This record gives sequence, C-alpha cells and structure tokens, in this order.
Amino acid sequence: MFKTIKADLPASLVVFFVALPLCLGIALASGAPLFSGIIAGIIGGIVVGALSGSSIGVSGPAAGLAVVVLTAIADLGSYELFLVAVVLAGLMQILLGILKAGVIGYFFPSSVIKGMLSAIGIIIFLKQIPLAFGYEGKAPFAFFETTGYDLYESLTHITDSIAPGVLLVTAISLAILLLWDKVLVKKSKFFKLVPGPLVAVLFGIAYQLFMGGSASEFAITGSNLVSVPVPDSTSDFFNQFSFPDFSQLGNPKIYVVAITIAIVASLETLLSVEATDKLDPLKRVTPTNRELLAQGVGNTISGLVGGLPITQVIVRSTANVMNGGRTKLSAIIHGFMLLFSVILIAEYLNLIPLGVLAAVLLIIGYKLANPKQFKTMWSLGKSQFIPFTVTVVAIVVTDLLIGILLGLAVGIFTILINSYKNSHFLHMEDKSNGVHRIKMELAEEVTFLNKAAIQRELYSLPENTYLTLDVRKTRALDLDVLEILDDFTVTAQNRNINILLVSERGELENPESFREFFGVNVFAQ
Repeated sequence: MFKTIKADLPASLVVFFVALPLCLGIALASGAPLFSGIIAGIIGGIVVGALSGSSIGVSGPAAGLAVVVLTAIADLGSYELFLVAVVLAGLMQILLGILKAGVIGYFFPSSVIKGMLSAIGIIIFLKQIPLAFGYEGKAPFAFFETTGYDLYESLTHITDSIAPGVLLVTAISLAILLLWDKVLVKKSKFFKLVPGPLVAVLFGIAYQLFMGGSASEFAITGSNLVSVPVPDSTSDFFNQFSFPDFSQLGNPKIYVVAITIAIVASLETLLSVEATDKLDPLKRVTPTNRELLAQGVGNTISGLVGGLPITQVIVRSTANVMNGGRTKLSAIIHGFMLLFSVILIAEYLNLIPLGVLAAVLLIIGYKLANPKQFKTMWSLGKSQFIPFTVTVVAIVVTDLLIGILLGLAVGIFTILINSYKNSHFLHMEDKSNGVHRIKMELAEEVTFLNKAAIQRELYSLPENTYLTLDVRKTRALDLDVLEILDDFTVTAQNRNINILLVSERGELENPESFREFFGVNVFAQ
C-alpha cells in the first residue's frame, strides 16, 4: 500500500481541503455541534478507511442524512439521545454486513448510477456559485448532496451581496487549477508532484493574510472563510466531545431513528460504492458486505464519541480519484490530517477563503456532469438514456434517494417493456484436466438483474484459468453486463486468466473490449 504514497498523499491533501468545510457545513445543517462533523470525518477516514475493502472510496458525515438528523434531534429532545440511535444504527449495519445484504447495491442499473453521478455533479456545480460570489445567506454546503430551498434562495438572491474579494479569489483559484491541470503538469514532473488545489489554497491563505485586516472592499470577511472551532486549551478541546445517554435505551423513538439511519446510510453507501467503482481507473470491485461492516463499525464508534452518522461520500471519493488517489491510504491519511489540523493548526485553517474551495469543487462538479456523458447515454439507446435522464432530473429537483428510486423504477419498467420474457441464467462447466478449463454460457437475454450473479462467478474464478465465454445464444446483452466483462478483462490479465469468446461471428482470444466487439445494436432499444 505504501508503494503508492506518491499518488495517495497529494490526493489525500485535496480530499482534506474538500472534506473540512463539508464536515462543518453538514453539522451546521444537521443542527448538531460543529465539532461532531469533524469527528465523523476523522472516523470515516481512519477507521472506515482502514476496515473498508474500497481502494478509493472516502467516508465521512452524510449530507443526505442532514434532514433526518435535524428532525431526529428535535424529536428526541437532545443530541445525546440521538447519539444512542447512531450507535444502534451502526450495530444494525454490522448485522446487515454479516447477513450479506451488500448484494442489494448490484441491483441498481448502470444508467441510474451514472445519472446519480451526473446529478451530483450538477448540484455540486450549482452550490458553488453562491460561494464563488460571496453570498452571505444560507450556506450552500448545508445540503451538499441534496437540493432544497437553501440552494434556490441563494441562487435567486446571489446579487444581493456580492463580495468582490471572494469573486477575485475564486477567479484566480480557477485560473491556477486550470493552468496546473491543462498546461503545467505536462511541462515538468514538479507540477505532477505538487497538486494544483494545494497551490490554490496557499494562494488563498496568502491573500487573506495580506488583505484580512484592511478596510478594502476586496477584504474577505469571516462568513466567507473556513470556520473551524479553535479550543483555548487541551481541556476545551476534549469538552467538544459529546457522549450518548443510554439511560433512555428503552425509548421506542430511538429505535425508529436508528432503523431510519441504518437503512438510509446503508443504501447511500452501496450506491456510492457502485458509482466510485465505475470511476476507478483500475476497475477494482469493492466487497459490499465488508463495506457495510466497516460503515457499521464507523457509525458505532462515531456515535460513542459524539460524531454524526457516516456513509461513503461520492464528492470526496470523486475528489480522491480525480487527483490521483490509488489506494485506501489516501482516505486514511486525510482522516489523520483532519485530526491533526483541528488540534494543531485550527486558527490557520480559518484563513482559507471558501472561494478557493468553491473553485476546486466547480471543476469536480463539471467533470462529473460532463456534457459528453449525456451524448454517450443518448447514443446507447432509450433503454439507457431514459432512466439516466429521469435519475438526473429527479435528484436535482428532489433529493438523492427519491431520484435513485425513481430512476430504478423507470429502469425496471424499460427493461420489462423490451424484455423477450425468457429466463436469465448462467452455465458453468468445469472441465479440469490439469488446467482449469471453464465454460460459461450466457442466456438469450441478459440484463442488469443478472449483474450480481455474473460478477460473482467471474471474480471467483481461480488463477491460471482458461475461460470459454459462449454467447452464441445471446440476443440482448445489457450495458451493465458489458461493463462488468470489460472491467474483468483487466483483472483477467493480472490473474493469468485467458478468455476465449465464442459467438456467431466466430471465436476471439482475449478480447480487449466487449463493448466494441458487440456494438450498440446488442442493447435492447
């Protein structure tokens, strides 16, 4: 794992700068102590990062749970009682992992997952616009992965309080990031070692040190800066922790909240795992049951020491991938950075203008919601484009879970309309004779509903296997299955698995791309 430190360390630094204001903003939106968001970020990075099987996923406080947390604290009457529900939710997630409930995540079609990524990209981009202009109303970080009146209000009233200094810092930070990414990294190895976002952050700190005390209209005020609690002493630091009140363990309201958190957090995590795996350049597959166990342990510990509920977070995971993160070491280091920063340098973190972080997230949001993705999904036919579009629109105008469920419903309905109504199955014949010779035969129609079984069979193949993949009977092969086959070619090379593709067109040894071989016509239109 430490062999990738050159890639993971710069990525962890970027994730740290992205995660810090998110932890604080989500805590503020949840009606919880600000420090509770930092606690959740630290545990999500160090504990969940260490236990998780995800190489590039990053966990932390869940923005999608902000409304749930806010309501729960009010209903239960105290934050200490809410922490009991968080602990119980964590234990429930551990049980779900033991019961192997992680397979649920495989039943969401690729079009819905890609729609989720694009929708989150749009929301990320929109929510940075008020920050980029220095709007001093409701903080857009409050519901980062969901939408609500705060976003609408901040966008429609953005011209009421434009801060020239914030706008200038955002513009220069964007220029630094684009110049670094598009030009400088191609000129010298130095620019590859030093991440552009770090340079932008240092510029922002330097700007604040120079202009912070002035009366100029270009000075940036406290509301447009990172705001980390700064303890005066060691005792003040430890006084920021809260602990669950187990005296009312028999209160039925606590169990209702716990079940809600466990279900929502587990679903958000499984969806984020599915999406993050698609962003992984090495196409590794995260063991979902292990992920539920890791999240359960993380939430149990977070609740015990006063932290918010934790899930894997697509925003931080995306920042990790796009800045070169390769292993879980990046997530773990970012957790330690959060820990040491609030202990040692909290006052210096408060010099960072939010406009710098807005610039970083504007670029991440654009990359996630790249217009080319919409064109690609259109070219794949209505069975992919319609669920994709419904998911994007529904998430943007409602929230993450409603959008996902609507996209899933439309995806299932589209598949059923285009189905030939014949069964889906997977044959495997072991013809071992000193060498593992395995024949896998796909059914006439294979959809995303077969994704979990096919992926499980492929990734359980032993090393040094000769796999014959027979698709002569197959007439409709869904994009989700093609993506699994394409991703598996990378794993096959690493594990010395030879693939012989047998089709009506003939035989092909070790195909580089199943999608190119079959073409778009194989999808149900």
